[in-house]
Amino acid sequence: MSDQGKVAPARRRGLADEVADRIREAIFSGAYAPGAQLREVELSGELDVSRGPVREALRLLEREGLVHCAWHRGTTVTTLSAEDVAELDSLRGALEDLAVRQVIARASEEDLASVAKTADMMERAADAHEMVRWDIAFHDAVFAAAGHRRLADAWDGIRCQVHLFLLTRIGRSTKDYLDRIPREHRGLVAALRARDSAAALDLFATHRRHAVDVVTGAPDATDAS
Repeated sequence: MSDQGKVAPARRRGLADEVADRIREAIFSGAYAPGAQLREVELSGELDVSRGPVREALRLLEREGLVHCAWHRGTTVTTLSAEDVAELDSLRGALEDLAVRQVIARASEEDLASVAKTADMMERAADAHEMVRWDIAFHDAVFAAAGHRRLADAWDGIRCQVHLFLLTRIGRSTKDYLDRIPREHRGLVAALRARDSAAALDLFATHRRHAVDVVTGAPDATDAS
């Protein structure tokens, strides 16, 4: 067998990636809420590109879990079902528990300072959407501090869906959100810096549970993220 034709020619996909970045940013900024319809014709006009890159970008975002494509409804921003929330929370919890253990066992003071810096930035958040961005950045920093490449890759595989979950959460309620979230994250940082595994795992679990309670409308749900 000759070497010719073993692999397909490479394709440049830069434009579709850029279009995906722009649409993703619009979703994260709140321009397109969960359930909003994304029409190829309108997007191609707004982005000044042909429909081909838009179509490819939407497929990329579908693989990330941010949009849902259906032949009878077109493409919409994903609306998380109760089952989606439960699955995402259980997977996030499993990954985050390992990350917390790794951070406490292995993270340097410089690593912990990076985590703390993201928590400090929450104090400057001007609105709920910016707070969600810093919340995601905080967890990015935790996974980076864990020093576990495959764990970080696993987190990267669900982080856009977690971002969407937090957007869903602020869509339910933002009462006391801007005040409470920085305080709660300072507590997470303190537990990590104290190298207190039991306390940190408990605080991270409470942190996740509060958000799920708000999204699912659990009785007496308290505001957190």
